Amino acid sequence: MKSNLLILSLFITTITCYAQAPAIVLNQCGFNPAGTKIAVVTYSPASEDFYILTADKKDTVYRAMLQAPIQSVYSSTINRIADFSNFKKTGSFVVCVKGIPPSPAFAIQKNVFNTVSTASLKAFYYQRSDITLEEKYAGKWKRPAGHPDTNVLIHPSAASAKKAAGYMFASPGGWYDAGDYNKYIVNSGITMGTLMSAYEDFPDYYQALSINIPETGNGVPDILNEVLYNLRWMLTMQDKDDGGVYHKCTNASFDGKVMPGVTKAPRYVVQKSTAAALDFAAVMAQAARVYKKFESKFPGLTDSCIKAAESAWQWSVNNAAVVYNQEEMNKHFAPVISTGAYGDKSLSDEWFWAAVELSATTGNTSYLSNSHVPSNANISIPTWNKVDMLGVYTALKYTSVFTGSKLNTTKLRSDMLAFANTLTSGGNAAFKTAMGQSPRDFVWGSNAVAMNQSMFLLKAYLLAGNKTYFEAALSNLDYVLGRNATGYCFVTGIGNKSPLHIHHRPSEADGIDEPVPGLLAGGANPGKQDKCYYPFTAVETSYTDEECSYASNEIAINWNAPLVYVAGGINVLQ
Repeated sequence: MKSNLLILSLFITTITCYAQAPAIVLNQCGFNPAGTKIAVVTYSPASEDFYILTADKKDTVYRAMLQAPIQSVYSSTINRIADFSNFKKTGSFVVCVKGIPPSPAFAIQKNVFNTVSTASLKAFYYQRSDITLEEKYAGKWKRPAGHPDTNVLIHPSAASAKKAAGYMFASPGGWYDAGDYNKYIVNSGITMGTLMSAYEDFPDYYQALSINIPETGNGVPDILNEVLYNLRWMLTMQDKDDGGVYHKCTNASFDGKVMPGVTKAPRYVVQKSTAAALDFAAVMAQAARVYKKFESKFPGLTDSCIKAAESAWQWSVNNAAVVYNQEEMNKHFAPVISTGAYGDKSLSDEWFWAAVELSATTGNTSYLSNSHVPSNANISIPTWNKVDMLGVYTALKYTSVFTGSKLNTTKLRSDMLAFANTLTSGGNAAFKTAMGQSPRDFVWGSNAVAMNQSMFLLKAYLLAGNKTYFEAALSNLDYVLGRNATGYCFVTGIGNKSPLHIHHRPSEADGIDEPVPGLLAGGANPGKQDKCYYPFTAVETSYTDEECSYASNEIAINWNAPLVYVAGGINVLQ
């Protein structure tokens, strides 16, 4: 009995230590030699100074004073900042303060974020739905093909004169959306737009970035090879009879904690929606522009994309307010669909994004004249249901296209930089991050809020060259990589304390201790909608590394996409 109690005690102690934030938190990936380098001491130290040791702890290489204590507004922690930006030596190191454990080891080297950039992009390969993940590409996370989706049924909500309920067609390919095994057009919208924007802004970097996927070496950047896998699936989701786009390809209910393809439940496409059609139109228009350079590799792809975009746009004009309301739909059609809804009642942002992308690609700004397209955009951090900023990014990249149109790009630029100024003037001083403008930053997918803030700030930096924007963007990357109140590096497989039990069915069911690498966990979420037990409940610590916690520990493609943009962009710009 005593031995059992001892084992239990050791187990609980281990779990508690892993859940508790380290005494010194920092970006566990590392730092660029010339860049800003900050660690945060979260315990009351017995000394006013800190020092840096080589990772083997044999040599002291730097010493400086800690900054004054700062009380966090989102938890009870009182922090002290250790700023060692002046230390530029390359190698592997730890930060130490007398009386508390040292920091996790970290690197100082050029292109230090290549590891995160590669892993976060490669994560999309692991989300592929219907192909075998071979060991030479997937390593120990190899697996058989998932859902083939070659016999997908038309759900009664999506039935038409030419395609009755039960009509069967093929919709293979695409990425699983999150921790589940379904595929959603609306969430693919912001994901695809963000990834293609990364390529448009940093083409040379992504031309050189190899992530070891089956298409590597075909003369096309791997980021576009990966995007194409989902693009081809999206094209299958358009009804060629009328141009409308089905909202999602899904089971009636979520699969259990099994590997993909194990269950044989029927798969459906459900009701067409205006949000899906406009997101689709925007993605296809952007893709037509991006892939035009690779016409010899993919003959006819550009033409197919622009035709699909224009057809979806016309369907939207004819069906301007078809909102996907899953609860209402289930009152009228069976089987009941209980998977992610991605319902969106406000469509002005989708109209704006689609009109801008079509205009930028075709040079025809008449799309902006449609009565549903607002004359200006809401300047804010984008989310899956608020995508007009994606249109702003494109409009400010291709301003010459919009000369003489109703779109005032000068005002857009001014408004965007004004909002960037608010992002750099707020934030969480206790961790020196832009993340933490208000408690509203800590929502479901709070780490995606941080990365979309950083993407916004990098876009602002590209426009204005204000280094303050760049530093704020970097601070949020530091945040998701470990400089936060939980002490977790939120990207699986990176650093010495990253999530091990993400809400992600392949990672839960594959029998491998480590989760699929490169995935960004959701992050602190005081809403705790999953009703799991959270050992810490303050706003910025409300995270638990448990499979049950879909509210704080799930992954999603639209969360990974801005991480790809930010890690790559900072690598280039730094």
